[in-house]
Amino acid sequence: MSVSNLRFFFIFALILFFASSCERAKYDVIPDVYVDFYVDLQSDIYFFDFVSAIGNSIYVSAETNNWGPKSAGYDGNGIILFHAQPEEYNAYDRTCPHCYANESLSIAVNIDGIIAVCPQCSTNYFLSSFGQPFSGPSQYPLKNYHTGIFSQYLHVWNK
Repeated sequence: MSVSNLRFFFIFALILFFASSCERAKYDVIPDVYVDFYVDLQSDIYFFDFVSAIGNSIYVSAETNNWGPKSAGYDGNGIILFHAQPEEYNAYDRTCPHCYANESLSIAVNIDGIIAVCPQCSTNYFLSSFGQPFSGPSQYPLKNYHTGIFSQYLHVWNK
């Protein structure tokens, strides 16, 4: 590959990267808060039902296992943990992005199976599809947090 082709490739990749990050930011309407905690997937009895089957979900908050504000999500509404696939978990902020973006309200969604439902605007979000709305007025997905499995621990973080 010549130097001019290589330069063109890097410029194109940089433009593509910035374009995709701007698109993602446009739909991430919930402000960032510090999130960083670990869940022991093998020894914590509280999480047994969550870990045992795909499609199970729970929510955690500052009171869960005394984790404090690092597990509280935006405005202390908590974080939903969803068992998506074997060895794959998703984490979402419980704050409804539609209510926040359109009415400046901090409303916590509720879990109903594999769906999160906003009690204010009635938007339904699929937990199995990265928190995408499928009915109701919202055009925004639930805020997603990073997850990773390290040994027997599920790490949830955003920075």
